[in-house]
Formats: sequence, C-alpha cells, structure tokens
Amino acid sequence: MKLICYLSNGYPTIESSIEMAKIYTEAGCDVIEVDFPSHDPYLEGEFIAGRMKEALNNCDDYAKYMDGIIKIKKENPNTQMLLLAYGNTIERIGVDKFIKFCLDNDIKDLIFVGENTELINKLIDNDLKISCYVQFHMPEEEVKAAIESNGFVYMQAKPMSNNINDKYPTLKDCIAHLKALGIDREIYCGVGIRDAEDIRMAKAANADGVFVGSTILKLHNDIPKLKSTILDLKNATK
Repeated sequence: MKLICYLSNGYPTIESSIEMAKIYTEAGCDVIEVDFPSHDPYLEGEFIAGRMKEALNNCDDYAKYMDGIIKIKKENPNTQMLLLAYGNTIERIGVDKFIKFCLDNDIKDLIFVGENTELINKLIDNDLKISCYVQFHMPEEEVKAAIESNGFVYMQAKPMSNNINDKYPTLKDCIAHLKALGIDREIYCGVGIRDAEDIRMAKAANADGVFVGSTILKLHNDIPKLKSTILDLKNATK
C-alpha cells in the first residue's frame, strides 16, 4: 500500500519545497502530492490555506512553481507524483499551458478542485487522469462519478458525525462496494488518516494507498522527527 505525503509547494519558498521533497523520498514516501497554491483555496482548512497564501506572497509566478515541480520530479525519479490544482489556478496559468506542462513532464494524475465541467472534460480529453472524491456515506452521485472517472478514487477514510450509510458502515464495506461496481483503478484513502493505527485500518480495508497531510506538514521544522514519522507511517503500510 502506498504512502502519499502532501507537500505545500512554495511554502515557505519553492527552494525549500524542493529540499523537502527529497526528505520525503529518503524517509520512505511512495507518492508526493504537490499543490499549485491557489488564490482562492475555498475547500482548504485554515492551516493549508494559510500556507498557500504565504507561498503566493513570496512568489506569485506559476512558471517558477512549474520549474520547481520539474526539479522535484528529476531529483526523485522513483517517487510517483500527483498534482493538486484548483480550476481557478489552472485558468490563471492558462489551460493549454497547464496541459502541456503535465504532458511534457509525464505528470498525469490530478486532484482537480472545481466545478468547471468544460475544463474537466478538456483535461480528460488530453489524457490527464482526474480523481474523484467519495464521501464516507457513499452518496449515489459521487459513486456514479467515480465509476465514470478515469482517475483514482479519493475515498474519505473516516465518517464525520452521522454520515454513515447503513449498507456500507465500515471503510472496508465502502471499498468492497466500489470494487464490486467494477472500479479497478486505485482507491486511495484520506481525510482522517493521522497515524500508524489509521493506516493499518485502511490497509485492512484493502485501500491501495493513504494520504497523510497535516501530520507531516506540522513537522517541517523538526526534520529528524519528520523522517522518523514518515518511516513509522510507511512501515504501517507493509
């Protein structure tokens, strides 16, 4: 099972993000989720949104973020990369420019945030893989979208208050149902994955990978602790 670690691109600088990516890889991270900071990160909590704001205050040139991502990829050739990008950010970059960047650098897995169907379809038509988020209570419209998607499924790992579907009360039930519907793409679990126990729970539920975000991000000023934490989390995936 893959360990996916979130990297705040450009926080506090693009250069420091490049260095942090190497630390992630050396510590055992399988996949780096790297973002393009958004000027309007409406789905993010205060912690991530604050990091995006500071990154953009330090550098508002998306071409430099692209250069940084290219360097991260070159310096970590055995580490998979996926991008998080808001539709509003892609439009600022330029849709065609963004697509060319992804294709030229063989970065095709994308967590897209936005409701612009025309943009989503254009990305898919250009061979980019768009993930689909499914909440724990398995709403029919999200399950249908996951079936029709061409990217991995981002499955909510833990229920919020009262959002449990009686038909699929556990994460294992949810994943089994998605696979029974014919989804053979990766199912990665996030939202609520904070420690090794959470990862073992996701592994027992047959997840293909887990996202870890704030647990890692909050250790950026304590590199030895960050490395040991990533190692512990990776060991829990085995």
